Amino acid sequence: MRIMGLDFGSKTVGVAVSDPLLLTAQGIEIIRRKEENKLRRTLARIEELIQEYEVELIVLGLPKNMNDTEGERVAATKEFAEKLERRTGLPVIFRDERLTTVAANRAMMESGIRRENRKEHVDRIAAVLILQGYLDYRKNTETGSQT
Repeated sequence: MRIMGLDFGSKTVGVAVSDPLLLTAQGIEIIRRKEENKLRRTLARIEELIQEYEVELIVLGLPKNMNDTEGERVAATKEFAEKLERRTGLPVIFRDERLTTVAANRAMMESGIRRENRKEHVDRIAAVLILQGYLDYRKNTETGSQT
């Protein structure tokens, strides 16, 4: 079993998948689209990746505002989740993604990636952070597990 993490944006979707043991998240790619509402190709590519990596669950970042309110992006993300569930038949769970983009930019800055090159990586890294946060949460909340 693998889990997919997605960072859904207005023109891009960052994609990450877990390893089979559900310990670590790896960035796979960034799916780009020309128009915000054009999702057919995006959904088709996600479906291909689900098949390729044998994904059984999708974790989707939920872009709440810093004051915990839900704005337009949350509504768009929830609509995208419904389309994903219908198309793939897989469950989609939400994970708070506040500050993941900030953390992704900080990680790239610390690793020496130039400012002009960060934009092409930030969504994939944000997807990794969303998924890794879920994997860590899942590991820490399992009951009866021995390590």
